This record gives sequence, C-alpha cells and structure tokens, in this order.
Amino acid sequence: MRDILTLYRHELRMAFRERSIVVGSILMPLVLYPTILWLAFTAITFVQGQTEGQVARVVVHNAAAVHPALSNALKVPAKFQVVNEPDARRAADLVRAGDADVFIVFAPAAGDTAALAGNFSATLTFDRSKERSAAARARVAAAIETFREDWLEREAKARSVPTAAWSAFTLADRDVSTGRQIGARILSLMLPIFFVIMVAIGCFYPAIDTTAGERERGTWETMLTLSVPRTRIVLAKYLSVATLGCLAGVLNVSAMLLTIRPILAPLVARTGERLEFAVSPWSLPVALLGAVLLAGFAAAGMMMFAVFARTFKEGQAMITPFYMLLFIPVFFMQDPEVTLTTKRALLPVMNVALMIREAILGRLPWAQITVTILSSVALIAVCVRMATVILRFEDVMIGSFGGSFGRFFSSRILGRTPKRGAEEGA
Repeated sequence: MRDILTLYRHELRMAFRERSIVVGSILMPLVLYPTILWLAFTAITFVQGQTEGQVARVVVHNAAAVHPALSNALKVPAKFQVVNEPDARRAADLVRAGDADVFIVFAPAAGDTAALAGNFSATLTFDRSKERSAAARARVAAAIETFREDWLEREAKARSVPTAAWSAFTLADRDVSTGRQIGARILSLMLPIFFVIMVAIGCFYPAIDTTAGERERGTWETMLTLSVPRTRIVLAKYLSVATLGCLAGVLNVSAMLLTIRPILAPLVARTGERLEFAVSPWSLPVALLGAVLLAGFAAAGMMMFAVFARTFKEGQAMITPFYMLLFIPVFFMQDPEVTLTTKRALLPVMNVALMIREAILGRLPWAQITVTILSSVALIAVCVRMATVILRFEDVMIGSFGGSFGRFFSSRILGRTPKRGAEEGA
C-alpha cells in the first residue's frame, strides 16, 4: 500500500506540472462552462430585447372593409407598421422573402357566427423559421385577442348581459411551487449533464499523459524498472487519473453553483420570478459519490485504451471513441421526466447522472441509488480486471504491440488469428 501511495503522489505532482492537464482538468471546469452559460444567456437576453424593440411589419388584406376599428387598433407606430395590400399572393411572398413579418387576411364571419354584427375571422401567415416573424405573429395575435375581449365586453354590456354569462367559465392559476423548488428544477436539468462532460474531460488528458505521454517522453520504461510490481504502478496511475477526473467534476459543480444565479439574474428579472438556486445538503455527498463513480469508470476505460498508444496523438485517437460513448447518455438527460428507475440504475453513466439529478431535486430513492452504486462498482472492477490482464503481456507494456484494444481483444482474449493482410498492415 505504501508503494501505491508513493507512486500516486508522484503521478499527481507530475500531472500538475503538465499545462494541458492543468488547463483541461482544473481551469476548464472553473472557467469554461460558466463562461459559456454567461455568453449563452446574455445572447438570449440580447435577442429578446432586440425582438421586443422591433416594430412588427404587418401586411393586411381587406381589413378596412371587414372591420375598420380593428385595422385602426393595429396602427400603433411603436409596435406595428401596417401596410394594406390588395393582392393576397404578393403579400404572402413578402413574408416568405422576409420583407414583411406577418400577413393578415380578414374575412366576414361564416355560419352561425355571422349573426353577431361586426364579427369576423382572421388568418395569420408568418414564417416560423424567422425569429422576428414568429415574435410579430405572437404580438399581432395578442392584439387581436385583446381587441376581441374588449369588443365582446362592450357588446355584452349593450345587451345587459353580465360578464359571467358570456365568459362561460373563468380560469385562474395557483402555483404552489416555491422559488427554491423551481431553482432546484433548473439545476437538476443542467448540472448532471455538465457534470458528466467535465468528469470525462478531466480524465481525458491525464489518461493519455500517464501512458502514451510517458512513452513519448521516454520515461515509461524507466518507471517499469522500479522494484515494484507492475500492477501497483498502473493502479497508482489509475488512481491519479480518477482523482483528477473527480476533481474536475467537483470543481465544475462548485463553479456552476456559484455563478448560475448572477448569470440567470437578467432572465429571471424579466419574468418577475424569485428563484433560489440552493441544493439539499444530501445532494452534496451524493454528487461527490457520483464524481467518484464516474471518474472511476472513465479513468479505467480510457487508460485501458490509451495503454496501447505509443504517442500522445495516437492516444487521443484511441480514446476518442470511448470518450464520445460517455456522452451518449447525456442526450437522454434532456427529458426532465426521465427519472432513476431500477432498470436505468443498471445503465453506465446515465445511472450516476440520474442519481445526482434526484439528489438535487431532494428525492433520494435509496433502492435505486444502491443498485447504481453496485452496478458502477462492478463495472469499474471489470475494467480494472481487464487492465490487469492486458498488463500480463510484455509487448503491450513496452509498446511494441502493433495494434489497438480491439485487435488485442480479438487476438489475445478471443484467440482469433488476425488475417495476414491485417498483420502486415499493422
């Protein structure tokens, strides 16, 4: 155990001297994603402000003949720029070309609705692929709806009809959620995804540097000459890579928790909501456990592939497929209704991310969390066991094996003889 701890401390010291590892495992979690979030939400706020300040370019057809009062109601210079166009086809072409935002066709009411004097129908033509057109359509629809309600109320009063009679029913909202619950909901959708990404990034460069990087620098053979069993050397390297990956995940969560409130403050202020981005005390140890499990699996998998590389560039190419596979469960995390179930607790990476999401929301399904921990530990044990099998082969350790993990697994584990052409190509 003393040998492993000594080598472990040595690996960490060497890792912190490498600029690529420091940038990828420490600076990126602290700076990159908070900066990306700030830029994204600043851009959203800017676009919303620009859209709200734009004057909607509205083309109307047959408005004065059907309902002149509504046509006059739309002529508000601060919100609408109304142009009458008698040719309906040309007006639609203006919307498609982007020269107009919305095209309104007014028509007299048909059927039983025509019995009410002044009733009408309106058709809005817009381009949903353009943000300005979609925003103008919503603004025009709101103006027509406001005009409709005022008109119905005036007609009802003229006929001495009470509001409750013509309204038929009323709808009132009563939100029982608190600002803290909404904030936890937002965090549960964002933090687990970034958590997985940053743990993977935190393991990526150290996994390559401790294997292919040392071969490229010529220090790998020197390390193997130590009077220490090889398994202890590789175990110390594995623990150092897992530590850096875990550190990246913890730093990422800490940076997000510290910066998300000021980042979202402009958007929250526009809605009038009072959000509290606070997490349950139980979520912190669960997040730390999740970082350990994720980093343990990512480090074991990446080192298992990187041990076959002879250069840093070759190591990047060998690890990248596994690195990308780690992100596949992230796509399923986009749905907020996906929760941690017993079956999902058996899925690598996704189970840990969902466990963290449940903890942030204040839910702790201990049965599913236990399954997640056991399945993750079992998977890590399988990867570490596979690494020990790989280390038994001298040509792999000294870097003379001309192939990747796939070729090794096929020839040495499954016992398949490679084809002659493939053998010569390698």
